[in-house]
Amino acid sequence: MANNTLTQRDIPSVDECLKSTHSQALISCFGRELVVETYRTCCAELRKSLAEDPSLQLESVSEWLEQRATHTIDHLLSASLKPVLNLTGTVLHTNLGRAPMPEESLDAMIAVAKGASNLEYNLDKGKRGDRDDHVEAWLCRLTGAEAATVVNNNAAAVLLCLNALASGSSVAVSRGELVEIGGSFRMPDIMKRAGCQLHEVGTTNRTHLKDYIEAVDEGAKCVMRVHTSNFKVAGFTAAVEDKSLGALARERNVPFINDLGAGALVDMTRFGLPAESTPKQALLDGANVVTFSGDKLLGGPQCGLIVGDRISIDRIKRSPLKRALRCDKMTLAALESILRLYSNPEKLREKIPSLRILSRDTEAIKKSAEQLQPVLARQLEGVANVSIKSCSSQIGSGALPIDLLPSWALVIELNSQDKTRTAKSANGKSSQSKGGGRRLLQLARSFRLLPLPIIGRIHEDALWFDLRCMEDEAAFLQNLQAININSLG
Repeated sequence: MANNTLTQRDIPSVDECLKSTHSQALISCFGRELVVETYRTCCAELRKSLAEDPSLQLESVSEWLEQRATHTIDHLLSASLKPVLNLTGTVLHTNLGRAPMPEESLDAMIAVAKGASNLEYNLDKGKRGDRDDHVEAWLCRLTGAEAATVVNNNAAAVLLCLNALASGSSVAVSRGELVEIGGSFRMPDIMKRAGCQLHEVGTTNRTHLKDYIEAVDEGAKCVMRVHTSNFKVAGFTAAVEDKSLGALARERNVPFINDLGAGALVDMTRFGLPAESTPKQALLDGANVVTFSGDKLLGGPQCGLIVGDRISIDRIKRSPLKRALRCDKMTLAALESILRLYSNPEKLREKIPSLRILSRDTEAIKKSAEQLQPVLARQLEGVANVSIKSCSSQIGSGALPIDLLPSWALVIELNSQDKTRTAKSANGKSSQSKGGGRRLLQLARSFRLLPLPIIGRIHEDALWFDLRCMEDEAAFLQNLQAININSLG
């Protein structure tokens, strides 16, 4: 290559690439098929680049291909799903996996994942068993229900209950409860897929008992209460108490389904958190079945829990949908271990990470910020300033949507010559310069590309790290050593 300028002739064939010692080592580690495919891709990539830029120069084509192939294979074989450090300020973050699970649950999952287990085998009777048996007794004990079953999430639980108890008939639901949750998943759509007809009652802000009575008189065969998830209606409002709906359902002999959403098993005020309805109280108020999540306030794995009277639960278990929506052995093992922890409420904060994080002392969070700030400031010296500011954390995942928790954050602002510049336009509105905004996004990306990705939030022209979820300061500090501030240049 004259002056190291690359030509198409300089790009070797895949067979030539495979002859090098480096390539043979790759084959030994990863297999010939993957290495051949990778070199074929890398050679094609290089040919395309040369076609787009005929002046392309390389010191050594073979070395470039070897390095590119190694990087490509490493990237391909690295785990896509990995742990991250959630400093967004949303504790139960749906995009980040919701509730962290306790060691007892992790141990239980590993134990059954290693080999055969008695998932659907009754060891005492020596014959086929029911996978719900591993958690049903605990759910009944903790909620006061007669029977219980489990599916893969709460949306599935609602779908299954509607299909089993009200398919082919109309269901009375308040207009103020026709929610849409993440991913454009709407309650009316669930109702339709369950084979039910939605009978809207009341108005968005006010619904009365007479509205439900009229719906039943007009042919509604089920009454449903839906957790409003990510919003609250305030002001001139009216809603019917669960006790009144339960009494109406009993009087008219129609099932009453109560979807609690987040599903706290105990009184959350004991942890200094806002009150939330419990399945036990919902059943006492007259619900035939209650549905709630396992991976939100309960602090366990993703699953949907259904508790209620035996007749209703038996109908639900006999539904063909039940098998399609059932949980695997690892979820059930994790859930059983979580439910056992609830037998001792005094130890819950100590044992269940999500409850510990949600009820974390604000002064402890501030102390953590004071310890981490100087280290992070040194790491970003010359690029950004790091300060400590008070903030508010969200519980997240539709749990207690309007309640905020006081917290403290590390706030990273680009240096004066680099920070987002604000200019006043002719109409008086402010706008961000593309260069400054882009560099802030690059800064956030640099933290996301660390060995342990750090996820914060951009707010007020700065990158905020809410420290409520920070429990391992040593890992955070060690992780910072890999930050590439040069990528902001």
